[in-house]
Amino acid sequence: MQRRRFIGLLGGMAAWPLAARAQQDTTRRVALLLPYREGDAEGKAVVAAFQGGLQDLGWSDGRNLRLDIRWAGGDPATARALAKELVGTTPDVIVPSSNQITTILQQETRTIPVVFILVGDPVGSGYVASMAQPGGNLTGFAVLENAIAGKWVETLSEVAPTVSRVGFILHPETPANVGLLRAAEAATPAALKLIPLGVHDSAEIEHAIDAFAAEPNGGLIIAPHAITFANRDLLVELAARHRLPAVYAFRTFAASGGLISYGTNPLMVWREGATYVDRVLKGAKPADLPAQFPTKYELVINLKTAKGLGLTVPPLMLGRADDVIE
Repeated sequence: MQRRRFIGLLGGMAAWPLAARAQQDTTRRVALLLPYREGDAEGKAVVAAFQGGLQDLGWSDGRNLRLDIRWAGGDPATARALAKELVGTTPDVIVPSSNQITTILQQETRTIPVVFILVGDPVGSGYVASMAQPGGNLTGFAVLENAIAGKWVETLSEVAPTVSRVGFILHPETPANVGLLRAAEAATPAALKLIPLGVHDSAEIEHAIDAFAAEPNGGLIIAPHAITFANRDLLVELAARHRLPAVYAFRTFAASGGLISYGTNPLMVWREGATYVDRVLKGAKPADLPAQFPTKYELVINLKTAKGLGLTVPPLMLGRADDVIE
């Protein structure tokens, strides 16, 4: 009797590792590759929004999901090394943000499902064959449509009518940024001079804005990119130093002291991104999930910054604002 009990115990012990492995195998792995520096408050906020979206769909980090997060900080060399590392771990889904990181990741894998968040011009950038039919291993959510660049020009002219020169900060080798520049040029009236200011790092940002500010009646438009986002505090500080009214694409710039932001709410887009990750984890293929443009843009005005620049925000603009920071 005891011998049978002992043998049964051994059998149970042998089966336990197999059961444990089977339980571990049900955990799905999602990797995030982000343009923020580690510890960045905005980066923490988008991760929290993404996790919240996943939790609403039944995925919990540490229970049935393992979330691996890497921070590239706007540096392409770091992004490349981290992309190689993550691809080598073969997660179920990789979630990049920004064109810089998505382009690098696309070069590293054509097989692992990729759900990009907040990229510019997915078709023109070569990430998808079309918005309706991506056709490869990438799909996801665009940051904005090119037509919004015309709204940036219009908004800057409305809040600062004395501006006659507009410096357009962009990453010149990124097709999405070039598309925004072309849209801004097409919408710029003859009374305004639009000047492209190509930048690749913080030193070039500072040099470009210092040189641009040497002449009067200037204003700035900041195109979204991993480089400009990683240097958002510098951009806001330079605009204040040179008393340049500026329009940005994300609320976090206005919240940090920028004059106006008009663009996507990143937290909402990250929650939407979680729905696509959920679908991929349940068996959907990126090729069959249409890439999406934002359905809503928000206007945020920093009144304190406007007053510091000696600007009076028109009442009609204040009435259109989604948020006014005082």
